[in-house]
Amino acid sequence: MENKPKFKPDSKLRLMDQVRQVLRYHHYVYRTEQTYCDWIIRFVKFHGSQKHPREMGKVEIEAFLSHLAVNRRVAASTQRQALNALVFLYKYVLDKPIEDNIAPVKATKRRRPPVVMAKTEVRQVLNQMKGAHLLMAKIMYGGGLRLMECLRLRVMNLDFARSQIYVRGKGGKDRLTTLPPSIIGDLEAHLLGVRKLHQTDLDAGYGDVYLPEALARKFRSASREYRWQYVFPAKKLSKDPRSNILRRHHVLESGLQKAVKNAVDRAGITKRVGTHTFRHSFATHLLEDGVNIRVVQELMGHADVKTTEIYTHVMQKDIQAVCSPLETL
Repeated sequence: MENKPKFKPDSKLRLMDQVRQVLRYHHYVYRTEQTYCDWIIRFVKFHGSQKHPREMGKVEIEAFLSHLAVNRRVAASTQRQALNALVFLYKYVLDKPIEDNIAPVKATKRRRPPVVMAKTEVRQVLNQMKGAHLLMAKIMYGGGLRLMECLRLRVMNLDFARSQIYVRGKGGKDRLTTLPPSIIGDLEAHLLGVRKLHQTDLDAGYGDVYLPEALARKFRSASREYRWQYVFPAKKLSKDPRSNILRRHHVLESGLQKAVKNAVDRAGITKRVGTHTFRHSFATHLLEDGVNIRVVQELMGHADVKTTEIYTHVMQKDIQAVCSPLETL
């Protein structure tokens, strides 16, 4: 984003419309747009909505971030997210960069070991799922995908010949990961339905899918091509919140989250298991099976191997090697 020419929002627009205009100019995803706008609104409301952010600065920002840490007891990552939103507001919208010495009361960084299922528990949960939700869960566990990485998969991201998935990762960090051969048959059968649905949309005068703005400009007809369609499309067409174009989006995350929760309950598992637990379990089970940690780091898309090392703390082999002192009494 630093290499882009300086963009000035339309001064006639209201502040939040200016924020959205700049976010879209820099190609932020819609989810980030919503998050940043929410934090900026909360910042303004915290100070009574009496002052325009242009009239505020370091002191007011520190007060808001400290409030989040002390009174709201948010996690360190949440406080950092709020700071990032305000940095964006002041630097790119108001052209009034925040000083580097912002020093609010810092939120406590909670270090919790990730919740991991044993292989038998993964099997039990998967046995309680079916259809597209089962396929999604198998992809997340089989390749270590995050929830939104799975939902945003395009048909062209699946390489059946090499048993690989091309993942458009968080923060623009793309990577390759494994596509389990055992699910290829089911995926191919699923994609026959996706192709048929896409053809139905085309016949009805639709068939357009969302593409990032730069891609849409470069490949003008790509949005109607089958290979760009989502692997897990929604059942109904819906209006794009930015362009108002009627399109078929990918399925909502809430459907899969609910399906996983129900499967965990039916399996009788009392751990706090969610969709992200499949990703944690993928990394942990690979390490337990002796896969080099650098390979696991690559598959997970971690920038630093220290992030991957978290999973070494919950490996069964480490725990099983320890004899409880109770047994030695």
